[in-house]
Amino acid sequence: MIVQNSILRKKSFVFAIRIVNLYKYLTDIKKEYVMSKQLLRSGTSIGALIREAQNAESDKDFIHKLGISQKECDESLYWMRLLKETDYLTMLEFESIDMEGIELLKMLKSSIVTSKKKQSITHN
Repeated sequence: MIVQNSILRKKSFVFAIRIVNLYKYLTDIKKEYVMSKQLLRSGTSIGALIREAQNAESDKDFIHKLGISQKECDESLYWMRLLKETDYLTMLEFESIDMEGIELLKMLKSSIVTSKKKQSITHN
């Protein structure tokens, strides 16, 4: 669990940096302020929640915080797709960051499933 979380921590931080840079591009160049702000909030909170999970008070709290992070990641994917479909992002701009977000989402889901299995084993 620790190894997976450090990978999650690193990947979510790199993703947050990309989101911040994308936000700057969208506001400075594309003059889009509403959807980009939503993306900034959800995309940067993923890593913050993963860090919170690492300091969780219990296994249940750990899983809960990762679950919220997963929701924020999925929300970020939504905003990115909406930005692409409304022509604020080109297909090329969208694809690489979308793939990174999907990978992060899969890793979060996997961590949650693994943690739930471990929790049920230790409580039985």
